[in-house]
Amino acid sequence: MRGGIEVAKRTAIVVGATGFTGQHLVKQLCESEEYVAVTIIARRNITYTHAKLDVKIREFDTLEERDLEIADDLFCCLGTTMKKAKTRENFEKVDLEYPLRIASLAKKRGIPNFHVISAAGSSSKSPFFYSRTKGRMEQELIDLKLPHLSIFRPSLLTGGRTEFRLGERLAEGIFQLINPILVGPFKGLRAIEGKQLAFAMYHFAVHNHKNNVQLYKAIDILGAKPWEVEEEIPVAREELFDWSKRKDIFVEENKPKD
Repeated sequence: MRGGIEVAKRTAIVVGATGFTGQHLVKQLCESEEYVAVTIIARRNITYTHAKLDVKIREFDTLEERDLEIADDLFCCLGTTMKKAKTRENFEKVDLEYPLRIASLAKKRGIPNFHVISAAGSSSKSPFFYSRTKGRMEQELIDLKLPHLSIFRPSLLTGGRTEFRLGERLAEGIFQLINPILVGPFKGLRAIEGKQLAFAMYHFAVHNHKNNVQLYKAIDILGAKPWEVEEEIPVAREELFDWSKRKDIFVEENKPKD
């Protein structure tokens, strides 16, 4: 129940739940009122447990349609780095091939909403391999003509990674200094915490747009806010029993017209 409005119950699948943003997203979905069941598909188990959570250990290379439950939303949080992938081929497998394969299976399974993490500056025509790969992923997902596709393009992601990445740590330090002065048209350049990206994915999944393809840029991700529930203001006892201030409780009988 949000603001007095009954919310339809949803189910979700999360792929990439062991990653930085995926871990936050799984927790967000499980602890939300809107989702009654959350399934993760991963190559290894996670430490987080919850009554709503079901874990399936699978290899993405051999993933089949039957491995996907019927669900309202499939969240794809897969992503790697060149340092971990070591080769461009391995990088493309995680950031391009796997998302496309999973999206295709989701379409066949009848899952209506596919949500995926891309990156700011993604373009299939980019001179940079990382941005070009992300751009290709976006375009090929669009070409699949999914019922509803949400693409999230965050800027630099920050906030408590277990894996040490020197370049990103240095960038985080710089953005901590300049984030406060990035206002107005420059707000979209701010660094984004992984937890905020996870919340935005959940938030926009629940408040689904009608477009077949929806692109969320950094400024949209930063702008996602929790529901504001209006608190009931207690009425003082002396006012509660001051009948002169509570005329609304009396019903005046209809008087016959002359």
